Amino acid sequence: MTSLTIDQLAQFGPERCDALSVDEARALCRRLATGRYENFSVLSAVVPPALRDDFAAVYAFCRWADDLGDETGDAARALELLDWWRRELTSCFDGSPRHPVFVALAPTVRKHDLPFDLFERLIRAFEQDQSLRRYDTWDQLIDYCRKSADPVGRLVLMVLGEPRTADRFEASDAICTALQLTNHWQDIRRDVIERDRIYLPRDMIRIDDFDRRLADTAREGHAPDREFFGAARELVRSCVARTWPLYERGESLLQLVGPGARPVVWLLAAGGQQVLRQIELWNYETALHRPRLGRMRRASLVWRAWRMARTARRGGART
Repeated sequence: MTSLTIDQLAQFGPERCDALSVDEARALCRRLATGRYENFSVLSAVVPPALRDDFAAVYAFCRWADDLGDETGDAARALELLDWWRRELTSCFDGSPRHPVFVALAPTVRKHDLPFDLFERLIRAFEQDQSLRRYDTWDQLIDYCRKSADPVGRLVLMVLGEPRTADRFEASDAICTALQLTNHWQDIRRDVIERDRIYLPRDMIRIDDFDRRLADTAREGHAPDREFFGAARELVRSCVARTWPLYERGESLLQLVGPGARPVVWLLAAGGQQVLRQIELWNYETALHRPRLGRMRRASLVWRAWRMARTARRGGART
């Protein structure tokens, strides 16, 4: 369980929810947004300072929803908490936020005219995780990504003030789906051990007794079944190969967005691509290992994006 979300249910949960001011709630969201590895870029220098509290509030909503689904350890309890989270979301949009995340999020929703549906789609994705633990087809998995990932990219563009056009949203969806798939291929071992979930679609699997052999390999931490291990690496290789074109499809977004948004978009996409390359360098052995970006690689990406952001801000200052 995470110390900053699930462990706070006693203080900020369905039975009790301490009241915080907007400033206090935003400070809580900032602490959450800067406290997770995978979120190293969210409040980095590439985000315009005036938008950092907005980014933190959106992130905190997503983090809480994800943890309510994944970290409670019981599907029935997770569904109860996600239904409660939806009610809190409704109260936020009705103008009466109660939970600190929604106290912080309410001004962001008003300021950027963010739609209810994008937040609610994320909740539906985490509810789906409680009952659907295997995916029959690639298309079924992509449909899950449309709920679990694509709304986040659209919210980011809206907070950044980008025009809400179909071409921008389509390119953003491609990047976000690719990011979600990259995370699935990265977390194969953890998903099967900790959550009994396998996102590798069945229509791509040509391996007998796949689920059991994958679980045995992941739990052993080595390859006791060499025949299976080789076939599993080829399966992951196929999934990675089907993910790269989505990143390529999303490249047009860098030309479509303004200079202020470009560093954020670039950093999110570049981080995912670097993880996908790490999976390749690890020879697709994510049934045993979780490839991740080292500190220096993350710092290098943020530095490159920061230079883009600084150039954009100087250009804006001159105009």
